[in-house]
Amino acid sequence: MSIWRYADLLHKVPQEHRISLGEGDTPLIRSRRIGPAAGLRNLFFKLEGGNPAGSFKDRFACAAVSGMLADGKQRCIATSSGNTGAALAAYTAAAGIECHIAIVETAPLSKLKQMLVYGANIFRIKGFGLDPVVSEAAFGELQRMGSRDDSAVQISAYHFSPAGMTGVQTIAHELAEQAEAPVDHVFAPAGGGGLCVALARGFMQKADQGRLDNVPAVEIVQPEGNDTIASPLRRGDEGAQTVTATTKISGLQVPNVIDGHDAVQECRATGGSGHAVPDDLIWETQARLAREEGIFCEPAAATALAGALRAAEEDRIARDANIVCLVTGIGFKDEASIDRMLAGVECPMIDLDQLREIE
Repeated sequence: MSIWRYADLLHKVPQEHRISLGEGDTPLIRSRRIGPAAGLRNLFFKLEGGNPAGSFKDRFACAAVSGMLADGKQRCIATSSGNTGAALAAYTAAAGIECHIAIVETAPLSKLKQMLVYGANIFRIKGFGLDPVVSEAAFGELQRMGSRDDSAVQISAYHFSPAGMTGVQTIAHELAEQAEAPVDHVFAPAGGGGLCVALARGFMQKADQGRLDNVPAVEIVQPEGNDTIASPLRRGDEGAQTVTATTKISGLQVPNVIDGHDAVQECRATGGSGHAVPDDLIWETQARLAREEGIFCEPAAATALAGALRAAEEDRIARDANIVCLVTGIGFKDEASIDRMLAGVECPMIDLDQLREIE
């Protein structure tokens, strides 16, 4: 199985050019402890860390790289804070396409290593992903690099790569099929906002086809230190805002609007709102997912649940609502966050006599 079972809903790619590494069909599981403790009787997790390169961005890379093959492109120009780059590096390797990736300044070393293992050419840009002026200029240079006839720019946003983003919409298609009862809210993390737009559009596609009676409210969650979309959506603003990113949550350091305006409008149309949460709550939630649910994820992937828990505390969601939180990437993506969780914890070396003394 792969996202190509939804080929009629994706960017059109002839079958002979479709690349797949087995992405999609990720599990939807019920919370056993965190939900009940918060009084949320129907809390579920969509585990995107099970994708081939470890995040939901594999869906984007699958559609984007397949489209490049169909168009005869042999050089991928990309930017990433980590997961997009890893996914594109994997899928371009499978397709035999050259891959060059501009990396944000704060990307975790583990993600850079993953890109390099796949054979991608990568380089960091000072200030990229933190300073909106530098970030905007970097996007412009990447578009210049991608203007060659044999090249294509692949950035996981509708503003840059709408064809690839149709692959991300398959998360909504799967949820519409997996959920035992209609989903009321889907909480998703946002950097540039593309994931949230993809969810809204995917659910609308299903509704337009008569395959979904109830369109879930798409709830946007961001770190307070990168609040480009969440607060504008919650306040009723018409669009997103540019900020200087101060959050330490890797993958969600996107100070520019990118898909933010569309995210505000389209998620509001589903009945969704915005939720800004502190980094400390995100790290705490990451640890809770591991220790209370057995779910090993990176900090960005815990952000949706942090927003849902905060919304429950503030009585912004009904306690009996059917709620899905997207867990967007596996924990191995961010080694620094693992070290933070394990501060003071050691694995001792013991001998057989000590082993025999253990009750």
